[in-house]
Formats: sequence, structure tokens, C-alpha cells
Amino acid sequence: MASGGHALPSKTDFCVVGGGIIGVAIARELAHRHPGASITLLEKESSVAQHASGRNSGVLHAGFYYSPESFKAKLTRAGNVFLHEYIEEKGLKINKCGKIVVARNEEEAAGIDELKRRGDANGVPLEKITAAEAEELEPLVRTHEVALWSPTTSAADPEEVTRSLARDAEEAGVTFIHDTRYVGGGAEGRVGNGCVVRTNHGTLEAGHLVNCAGLYADRVAHDFGFGKDLVMLPFKGLYMYCNSVPLTRLIYPVPDLRNPFLGVHFTVTVDGKVKIGPTAIPALWREQYGLLDNMDIGDMYTTLMTEAQLFVKAGFNFRELAFEEARKYYKPFMTKGASELVKGVTDASFGNYGRPGIRAQLLDKRTRTLVMDFHIEGDESSTHVLNAVSPAWTCSVPFAQHVCDTMKV
Repeated sequence: MASGGHALPSKTDFCVVGGGIIGVAIARELAHRHPGASITLLEKESSVAQHASGRNSGVLHAGFYYSPESFKAKLTRAGNVFLHEYIEEKGLKINKCGKIVVARNEEEAAGIDELKRRGDANGVPLEKITAAEAEELEPLVRTHEVALWSPTTSAADPEEVTRSLARDAEEAGVTFIHDTRYVGGGAEGRVGNGCVVRTNHGTLEAGHLVNCAGLYADRVAHDFGFGKDLVMLPFKGLYMYCNSVPLTRLIYPVPDLRNPFLGVHFTVTVDGKVKIGPTAIPALWREQYGLLDNMDIGDMYTTLMTEAQLFVKAGFNFRELAFEEARKYYKPFMTKGASELVKGVTDASFGNYGRPGIRAQLLDKRTRTLVMDFHIEGDESSTHVLNAVSPAWTCSVPFAQHVCDTMKV
């Protein structure tokens, strides 16, 4: 039997697959919009936020990295405002530390201007500052002549926030069923516009399925005839905790805007701990948190085949990215990169690795390029949330509202 205090129902109006922050936020929004409707959330783990939603940096992004026409730009600013208000209202933990984006050379100094342009277009409070002004904010910071100050970037506890949203959803009538894995589904045997959902604990009929399955969202979408040219490419993110770097601000480099990664940076957690990361190392299978953790031979084969093809020919700098990220396993290499952002960093500055995370990055097989923005597909029977990567946790509630606005029900 499924756990979580509830048995698997035979029917439900809405079935949400996945108990990360996006699935929880969408279930919560559906309950507010459809009072009286039965809403069931299926989660394969024993509690919510056990994968990317509980393993990310906890940074509440301000929204200045993203092209103004993108969904990320439209939703991140709104999500930042919402979560600051929500966290305060609920009495949750937050560190309003702000972020300094630094330039390591003349070229990156020009990149500061591009980030400021994007931030202005997205309505994000930002200030271009001198190196001296950056040092007033954070005495240990290094930058080349200029920097960017983001006062509305903060740090929170993503697992705590997800659990709070889940309580809201339960109070609004959502049924959470844990330890229940989606194993298949589709339109066969459906009644009207609904669908059939198969789990390890039995089958249920759903009026509408909402796929928020994270690392497995492409597989669920394929079952329903969507995203056939899209596949998940997992990237492992590792952080190292710092023993003797007393920062009070987040310190980020100017990122390579061709990729959806923000580069290795210093994060100050909600409880004041300092860590550096994350890496973006291509993983060999979807849940490869450790060397052999959760090994899936079939998944490893298909992932390795995809990565091998990208090594030969890719529409982005995959080979360069893979080699660069693999070097980050070597602590002196990480130390060198960290010392370009912050003064006084040595090998002794770093301690243990934190809990690793896996980024569920979507790849378009036709162009062999990474999908840079959020991606949603669906019809009257199902909605599929694909590529819900960073900054998805920051904009989770506005994103859920957008999904429900566009849902064909």
C-alpha cells in the first residue's frame, strides 16, 4: 500500500506526478482554483523535495540573468517578491545577504553591463558599483574595476519552503501519496478527455495528469506522445563547504550566457555557512548521487550514448564543458577558481562536500542543444512540465500560476 496516510484512489480529477517544489506549487494552485475537485499528488519518495528541490543552493534569484523575452525573466522577479513575502508571513528562515557579481578581467567587466541591461529590462533592482564599493559590501571580494550589486538576492531553505507549500496544499484538500512511483500511463482506456495512470501500487483514472516528474519528466511525456525529440541530460552539482572564508554576501562570477549554468560561486546559506560550487558534471545516469548510487544499467547506456554523440557533434560546447567540469573534482583547481573571486583562499579553506544534486537539463536531440528556457507541452488529457531547472524554485508559485493559466482543462 502507498504511504502518506492515504490509499491510492481509483479516480481523481487531477493527478500531479512529482513532489518537488513545482509539483507541490501546481497542486496548491489547482486546489485554490478548483475547490471541490479531487487532486492527488504522487511522489516516489517518502517525503517531498528529496531531489533537486531539496538539494539546490537555496538562493532566491533576483532575475537579471535571463533574456527579457524568456519565461525565466518574466517569472523570476515575481517569484523573488512572492517568496520573500511568503517566507516572512510563515516565519521561515531567510538570509537577506544580497549578491555581488564580480568581473575577473576586462571582458567580464563588459559582461557586467550586459547583466545590468537585462536586469533593467526585467525590472530587477541592481546597481553597478566600483571595486572599492564592492569591498565596502564584502571586504574579501575580488573584482576587476567594476561589479554588480543585487540587493534582492537572498538565501532560504528550499526543503523548508517546499514543506510549507505542501502543508498549504494539504489544507486546501490535496491528497499526497508517498512511496508511489509512476510506471506508465496514457490515453488508453480513458473516459472522455481523461487518462490512465499506472503506479507500483495500482492504477487510477485521472481527469487530467500534470507531469512534474523532474529527472523523469521526459519519460512521462513520451508516454503521452509529447516531447519525442527531447531527452533529459543529467548534470551533477557538488558544493564544498568552506572552513575559513568569513563571507556575508553571495559572490558570483559573470557567467557564460551561452550555457544555462552560472559558474562556480560562493554561497552563504540560510544559517550563515559558506560553500563553493556547484559543479555541472555530466552524470552517467539520472540519480547518480554517489559513485554507484541508484545505478540503472539501461539509463546509463542511453545517457552514455547521448553524451558520446555530443562529444562527437553538439550544438553547444559540450566537450569543453565536460572536461572543464571534470577538473573540478581536483581541489587545487577549485581553489584556483575560487581565489579569482575572493581573497585569501587556499586548499585548506575547503572542507567536506555537501549533499550532491542532479540537474534535470533538457536536451533537444534534433539540434543537439540544451533547452535554455522552461518548456511546457500538453492537451486536454495531460500537461507536461519539462526543463523546470534553475531558477525554478525561486519562481515556483508564479510558474504554477502560469501552468494553470495555460492548462487545457
